[in-house]
Amino acid sequence: MKDFSSQPLQLNQRTVIVDILRGWALLGVVLMNYYDFFMIGRNWETFKPDLFTNIIMYTASFLFAAKSWTLLSMLFGYGFAVLMNNVSNKGHNPYGFFAGRMFWLLVLALINSAVFFGDILKDYALLGLLLLLFYRSSAKTSFTVSIILLLLIPALSSFIHSLGDSGWKQMTAILPLYQSHNLLDVLYFGLKGTYLAQMISKPYLYTVHVVMFCCFLWGFSLYRINFFDQLPSKIKYIKRTFWISLGTALLLTAFFIVDEHLKWNAIGKHYNLAYWVILSTMLFIASAICWLYVAGKCKRFFASLAIMGKMTLTNYMVQNLIGMLVFSGFGLGIFNSKPIWFYLLLAIVVYTAQVYLSHWWLSRYNYGPIEWIWRQLSYRKRLPLSK
Repeated sequence: MKDFSSQPLQLNQRTVIVDILRGWALLGVVLMNYYDFFMIGRNWETFKPDLFTNIIMYTASFLFAAKSWTLLSMLFGYGFAVLMNNVSNKGHNPYGFFAGRMFWLLVLALINSAVFFGDILKDYALLGLLLLLFYRSSAKTSFTVSIILLLLIPALSSFIHSLGDSGWKQMTAILPLYQSHNLLDVLYFGLKGTYLAQMISKPYLYTVHVVMFCCFLWGFSLYRINFFDQLPSKIKYIKRTFWISLGTALLLTAFFIVDEHLKWNAIGKHYNLAYWVILSTMLFIASAICWLYVAGKCKRFFASLAIMGKMTLTNYMVQNLIGMLVFSGFGLGIFNSKPIWFYLLLAIVVYTAQVYLSHWWLSRYNYGPIEWIWRQLSYRKRLPLSK
């Protein structure tokens, strides 16, 4: 087995704002993943939500729906550049190293997909290999390509939508597997559901992956201009991004409300701007966090987010495991039987508990447990866990 002399980044070498953004994204992930169990399998022809439920649904949708995985995708692109630079500076082949790292991430994704049908690790593992093509690209080149993709996304979204999608329809037929008391049935549902809802679902297979890769390139470009490591000096650009993205999100949201009310539906058929709303809202939230961080605000809250961000992979997979034990028939079997507040409150309780557990763990150990396993497999050597 080849011995790598390069070491992964230690905790004191990490960029704090990146961990804070990861922690915020992880909060959105657990909120929306648990929220999905309120939504899935429900008969929407007979379900009539009350005013409180509608307010919660719209608020969660605006702040978190698809905002977390797009933010994590941007941070993945940034992390890719950091890792490749670190390995290259140690004199090793960054291409081979990263390909191996993505292979082991795919193995972890297989495990996570069995637990939760909404796994995103497999997408990062496979799209990450495509990102290798841009390893030596400049910020200008990668950002230009991302803008081209951004302009193509609405047209692609409309075209893919016109083709129809059978993935989610087939999901309904296999829901009894998830409600089974047999663990193997539940795990099979996770794998089968991942296949149906993501791997063959046309909107996910095509549109979502293009959106992800666009975000990858944004993160890569941010590394190339040394954005996060020089955050105070970038405050002018942070404020500009905040106001432009907020204005864009509000204008597009207002347009969609008017479009739905007047039933124009002209642009939606040929140039669906839904993902522009998602991306502009994500950038507005991310820039707001950066602005507050530079201004020295919300220190205790950001410290909690940073703790979560240092153990993103472990906390993400544990959140999914807890979800399976609560919602599946093998566990408590709650599924979609509770009011909406239950799912969001449960997510907040789980996240809060993870903050304290992560703080306790990192006070004694160098890495989260799954991060430690993944890093050892990636670096092909034993790394010390205990401090």
